[in-house]
Amino acid sequence: MTTTRPSLDPELGALLADMPEVPPLSAETLPLIRPFATVDAEVALAGHDLNRRDVTVPSFDGAPLPLTVLTPARDGEPGTAAPCIYWVHGGGMVMGDRFSQIDIPLDWLESFGATVVSVDYRLAPEASGATLVEDCYAGLGWVASHADELGIDPARIIVAGTSAGGGLAAGTTLLARDRQGPAIAAQVLICPMLDHRNTTESSRQFTGPGVWSREANEFGWRSVLGDLGDVPGYVSPALAEDLAGLPTTYVDAGSAEVFRDENVAYASRIWAAGGQAELHVWAGGFHGFDALFPQTQVSRAARAARSDWLARVLRDPRRTS
Repeated sequence: MTTTRPSLDPELGALLADMPEVPPLSAETLPLIRPFATVDAEVALAGHDLNRRDVTVPSFDGAPLPLTVLTPARDGEPGTAAPCIYWVHGGGMVMGDRFSQIDIPLDWLESFGATVVSVDYRLAPEASGATLVEDCYAGLGWVASHADELGIDPARIIVAGTSAGGGLAAGTTLLARDRQGPAIAAQVLICPMLDHRNTTESSRQFTGPGVWSREANEFGWRSVLGDLGDVPGYVSPALAEDLAGLPTTYVDAGSAEVFRDENVAYASRIWAAGGQAELHVWAGGFHGFDALFPQTQVSRAARAARSDWLARVLRDPRRTS
């Protein structure tokens, strides 16, 4: 049966049509594609008035885990600890680094005086199973335990990520809930990669060439899962049996992307468990549209909606919990 796709936003569609076609993602093409998923740190941070500190901390298994800490160059209010955005980058779990899509949390650094900490988790297929999400959890633990040193408010740590990073952010938040810490004030899941099963209607709609397709998703998940038997909910958060007790959550996606239905289902399950979530599905948005083309009208609206929500959370987390 032929599956009809929702149409693209006209402005996004015109820009996407001008992009060169990327070869299908596979074990053979991954080394060729990986360099295009990273941005030089100096380029990524150019034009932002900030201080940068790079640290390496031990992960759960003792492996070195790089983190970058970014703070506003200007001083905040005396005696006031800053909120923290713990950022998890995207890249299908197989590519990208801690400076990928960094412009998204840098908006919050500038708007809210937030400290941004970005984690360089290990990538599949070189790392597999729970290694990626455990890396992210280990980095979060370091941030929370060094809150005083970093000048951040431990009651205002936000875990945020996009695409694969959104899925890893969700898994990290589940780990923090089940291990009784660190405390997380909120999670921001931007078009998150949540479900390895690839069985939703939207996963069937978006096959073939595209920014992120059903086939690319299958490759990404295959790379992560390897020979893993039972898949934990921390790795594939859609499998988590219980979504109660999570911090207030923001979820967004495009209507024209493979993750749409799993994202809607995750927000719906948080509501069903008695939690609070805000869900936005942007008409005509493809996967990662606002990261790729932030200047378009729908991208600006998506970013503004996220920031407005985050402003409410940072003023008083109880308002959205």
